[in-house]
Amino acid sequence: MNLEKGMRGDAKMIVSDADTARALGSGVVDVLGSPRLIALCEEATCAAVVDALDQGTSTVGMRVQFDHLQPTPVGAEVVAEAILDKIDGRRLQFTVSASDSGGLVAAGKITRVLVDVDKFMTKCCTP
Repeated sequence: MNLEKGMRGDAKMIVSDADTARALGSGVVDVLGSPRLIALCEEATCAAVVDALDQGTSTVGMRVQFDHLQPTPVGAEVVAEAILDKIDGRRLQFTVSASDSGGLVAAGKITRVLVDVDKFMTKCCTP
């Protein structure tokens, strides 16, 4: 594994009706919902490190500290960026931000943990 501070990733989306706060159950307005925006930022964190991970290894979300600052309407493009700031053992801390044509939409920190996928999956409860 070859992880280094400063690694960057991005993710883009066009906001659809399915991405709205109303559709996600996180509000009653037809703008980009915070849960979907957080998922976009997590996608950017994954993109930042995917090429550096060993086969059979992945990252999973652990902590999200996030400020959703401005609304984004259906049809708008949103771009999220993640920068790997800190490596503490298996914990990876990223600074994330998201912008649309009007500027900064959200900013925060996301912590992900390195896992062996097979070992991690054995910890799941069976339904």
